[in-house]
Amino acid sequence: MISANQKTEFIDQAYRDSVATIDKKGKRNYIFPKKPKGSLYNKRTIASIIYLIVFFSLPWIKMNGEPFIMLNVLKRKFILFGQIFGPQDFFIFALGMLTFVVFIILFTVVFGRVFCGWACPQTVFMEMVFRKLEYWIEGDSTKQHQLKTMPWNGYKIRKRATKILVFYLVSFVIANYFMAYLISMDEVMRYVHEGISNHLGTFFTLIGFTSVFFFVYYWFREQVCIVVCPYGRLQGVLLDKNSIVVAYDYVRGEPRLKKLEKEGNAGDCVDCKACVRVCPTGIDIRNGTQLECVNCTACIDACDEIMDHLKRPKKLIRFASENNIAQKQKLRFTTRIKAYSVVLMLILSALVIMLSTRDVVDITILRTQGMVYQKLPDGYISNLYSARMFNKTHKEITLTLSIPEQEGQIEIIGKQPTIAGESYAILTLLVKKKAVSIHKRKDEVKIDFFIGNKKLTTKNTTFIGPVGS
Repeated sequence: MISANQKTEFIDQAYRDSVATIDKKGKRNYIFPKKPKGSLYNKRTIASIIYLIVFFSLPWIKMNGEPFIMLNVLKRKFILFGQIFGPQDFFIFALGMLTFVVFIILFTVVFGRVFCGWACPQTVFMEMVFRKLEYWIEGDSTKQHQLKTMPWNGYKIRKRATKILVFYLVSFVIANYFMAYLISMDEVMRYVHEGISNHLGTFFTLIGFTSVFFFVYYWFREQVCIVVCPYGRLQGVLLDKNSIVVAYDYVRGEPRLKKLEKEGNAGDCVDCKACVRVCPTGIDIRNGTQLECVNCTACIDACDEIMDHLKRPKKLIRFASENNIAQKQKLRFTTRIKAYSVVLMLILSALVIMLSTRDVVDITILRTQGMVYQKLPDGYISNLYSARMFNKTHKEITLTLSIPEQEGQIEIIGKQPTIAGESYAILTLLVKKKAVSIHKRKDEVKIDFFIGNKKLTTKNTTFIGPVGS
């Protein structure tokens, strides 16, 4: 009986010296994956359809007359779930990004790179949109390879021209929606109705986005996951022997050498390479977890089909951890997973508290520059302030201000503090205190802001006066 450690010796280690998409001469090795099929692929297709419906629907959805989601970097205006965020809310964005990073780390520690294969926009568009179009235009992997190697003729020119045209048109549609997430679909439609000549800069920007998408999905493809995206390299740091990944059960499958089959010691793997032919990044999953693997599960479906034909148990390739395969251990809630979970819950709680207690009006109060204090004839000392206010809502807001009666009085100079939706307003106000109540040169005063009868917030500022007046 061959042990698990001995069976690992049958696994070819040569893959560690090269990348599947680069040949021995250092040139690009184009991957022509076989069209996958199976239960997991069907589930991925359903998940991708839902994903695409959401992606193409969100720019059309409005809340309170504004886009449901908009990330306008140029105008520094961000709308998430109908709520307006500005530069002053940067700390919330920073905390949100930190929460997302910790979530990705925790998710990867437990489930590996499943996000890449099932939810990453790059994979969804590549495998579920452009790859399907490619199968429709050029056929399966064998026909694609034949088309690439054949000399240029009328047939090849027609196929290539059709593919380029279709890919560029789809990239153009995606670029329009991408721009809609940045400036809103209303703006995109306005540009369309007003014509290209009135918005040449925007049009060329759109063509730039389209060309980038076309380049990625027509030529660069899986290199985004292998070369550009840092997430694959993070796996080496985040994964451990308890992480669940797409894995080959070498204990059951090895040795797969034909000479051992005669001795009755061969494993269940028949070395058909079906798992290799369907892989979109060209790897052999039987060599173990690799940075190129995006956990798309195409190899699981391919292997299950072969095992079914051979009347052998399925799941020779499956979601499993190293300890699950080598030692038959179930998933354990390790100390590292517990620590990440606690950190994630703390950050998420802080984010929820910040969002729920976030003021609808951002207010900054400063004492007027060049002004110290003024002595008034009625025995009061006054300080002049300016309040800069930003209305984060879509509606006009009128504020009322007050300070505790025992501390003094407040007067608004000029117009009342009415702020239009999504607008700034500057208010000048005068705070007065009785001279006899001032016991130190610099004191603190609290100003309450109300919307109707509801208290919005309290702002603290300094009050300067002569001591012993």
